Amino acid sequence: SWTGSTATTVSWKRDTHSLLTNKSILQESTSKTTTALIKATLIQRRTMATQKHKRIIKMAKGFRGRSKNTFRAAIRRVEKGLQYAYRDRKMKKRNFRKLWIEKVNAGVRQHGMSYSRFINAMNNLGGDGQDGSEKGAKGQKKIILNRKVLADLAANEPFSFKAVVDVVKMSTAK
Repeated sequence: SWTGSTATTVSWKRDTHSLLTNKSILQESTSKTTTALIKATLIQRRTMATQKHKRIIKMAKGFRGRSKNTFRAAIRRVEKGLQYAYRDRKMKKRNFRKLWIEKVNAGVRQHGMSYSRFINAMNNLGGDGQDGSEKGAKGQKKIILNRKVLADLAANEPFSFKAVVDVVKMSTAK
């Protein structure tokens, strides 16, 4: 009985030693159990909060200092950035309208008119046009061009723009 118990103890130690020396089997088994444990804990805890934090941190990418790393600082910066984005979408429209007005004004002044007189004459050309038709009260064709198109014509198509200015001038001369 004494030799039997020692023999089984020695053989068990030999088997565990061979398992420990075979590193690939040991690493494979521990990595599977570790990832399974990690996945189980991640699934159970803080899913919504973690998603919210990750979304804010992702939006804060490229910011300076702690604003790109920590949630508390990032949420302040992201909210302020969204406020700036909202404000500047409106400002962009204003700035482009200003630019178009400057371009049309420069083009019209080359032909001896001011911007305000040109726009007023163009809007009054051929009647009020409230009935939806393209012809005015006097049977003249209306010019329906916005400032963006007029600015493009003034910058890129000077002869076409001159034709529009001439039509408007003729209508004011009558």
